Amino acid sequence: MGKISTLMYGWEFPPKISGGLGVACYAIVKELAKKGVALHLVLPYTAPQNDFDHVNFIGTSQVSNNFNHELPGVNIKSLKIATSISPYARGLGMGLSGDLVEDFLLLLSQLSLPEVMKAIISSIVTQDGNLGMKDHYEVSLLTEVLRYAQSAGNLGNTIDHDIIHAHDWLTYSPAVAAKQVSGKPLVVHLHATEFDRSGEHINQDVYNIEHMGMHAADRVIAVSNLTRQIAIERYGVDANKINTVYNAVEPTNAERLIYKRHVKEKVVTFLGRVTFQKGPDYFVEAAYKVIQKDQNIRFVMAGSGDMLNRMIKRVASLGISTKFHFTGFLKGEEVNHMFSISDVYVMPSVSEPFGISPLEAMRSNVPVIISKQSGVAEILHHAIKVNFWDIDAMADSIYGLVHYPGLSKMFINHGKSEVDKLKWENAAFEVSRIYKEMLNQ
Repeated sequence: MGKISTLMYGWEFPPKISGGLGVACYAIVKELAKKGVALHLVLPYTAPQNDFDHVNFIGTSQVSNNFNHELPGVNIKSLKIATSISPYARGLGMGLSGDLVEDFLLLLSQLSLPEVMKAIISSIVTQDGNLGMKDHYEVSLLTEVLRYAQSAGNLGNTIDHDIIHAHDWLTYSPAVAAKQVSGKPLVVHLHATEFDRSGEHINQDVYNIEHMGMHAADRVIAVSNLTRQIAIERYGVDANKINTVYNAVEPTNAERLIYKRHVKEKVVTFLGRVTFQKGPDYFVEAAYKVIQKDQNIRFVMAGSGDMLNRMIKRVASLGISTKFHFTGFLKGEEVNHMFSISDVYVMPSVSEPFGISPLEAMRSNVPVIISKQSGVAEILHHAIKVNFWDIDAMADSIYGLVHYPGLSKMFINHGKSEVDKLKWENAAFEVSRIYKEMLNQ
């Protein structure tokens, strides 16, 4: 078999990063390229300037605030695009006049999308003239997904490829459209599901898109057995077509960076989106219990999200504001800085398909506490694992790591050795093996 050519659809890639998917996509692309896979990576914004051999970056649009987009060849006035694609935004709505709703439906009828996709999108256009995902997502997100689906899906006709690879639900529509026009096999990479993001209170529209993408796919890659089981039980996906491929972490040969810490107390860190899925409320409650026993510990919540204001109010009501800090969203060197001054890292996720941040913490010689409801718990042995809801166990674990240096040192030493063995090249090897199996069927 000659070189494999892959038409890959993503929605975040450095420098645009909003979560672990961007990190994973970057690493997988880089390692697949090293293995000689020819990649055409399609993104819903202007393509980044990265010097990767064998990778062709394709940006389908340049999105900025208040950008009016004229869709060529279609009688539609304009659609306000308030943001680039991001599945984590909540509560920002955009109403459309009756004329624009009609134009939108006309546009939908003319797009080369699968009929099931058109039906799903049509159902989201409400009778009162509001357009978009309800409850959990920005209204403008649907417009972006639709525009991405049309422009990116047509690439299935124009770019020579052997495999189509789609990362998460935001890319399923263009990927399925590309499969429809090219007839090439499709693999969808399941980094998270709507049940992870929203618990039992799912957005049915998003679920329908996820269901459509998984069933249209020839193979599904799940980032953990936990996620694989959700696909089987909640989406009815055939277990025989789902493979688990674990994420990893970028290696580093550098010693732990030393930053001046401006507080004398121990530092316990939560780093991630401040959303239901990540369990920030359990971290706050555990922090309160620890502070009752020891006033010489500070807690940091690094991240942003729809629960941030609620967490700030809860910290104030518990009377621990002087021992609790909110940093906002951190990226790049800021994350390294945060880990370098941390004594304990906690990931209390309610449902975490994988969880790369504990690996980053362990790589930085920080002992970690993770929820048993995380995919990464399946492969880590030198991490303390607790149920996300067990704030007593979480508080006891924090207290133990802070007060018993021998315990902390043991987790640091063994954890660093363990995480150094988790390599992205192994994940890319599994992905390329799946590619070959699909093409040989």
